[in-house]
Amino acid sequence: MDPFPPQQHDQEKARERDIASQTFGTSARMLGLGFTILSLLKGMPNPDHLDTIADDVFAVDAQTFLIACFLGYAVLRSRLLRRTHRLEFLADAGFLLGLTSKGVACVLFV
Repeated sequence: MDPFPPQQHDQEKARERDIASQTFGTSARMLGLGFTILSLLKGMPNPDHLDTIADDVFAVDAQTFLIACFLGYAVLRSRLLRRTHRLEFLADAGFLLGLTSKGVACVLFV
């Protein structure tokens, strides 16, 4: 049995979808930014060892945002509230991990 009335259940689901749509869109933009930075790093002449580490971190960062983007999309497609909560948690964790790794890569690059 669901402890929440149907109206509250619908409001909770709408809130989760709103957050997921923001995670999905922002992750996609951050993924594009990561690819742009990677292409600029690869085009630089004679990168030293630190730049190589930075572009590796940017590549992992792009993959992290890709996973967060997929999880955000899965939340939008999910019909079960319990699954939505789990996927939303994973999407948020992936997004925060991606932001952290992007910050580390920026510090390494600078």
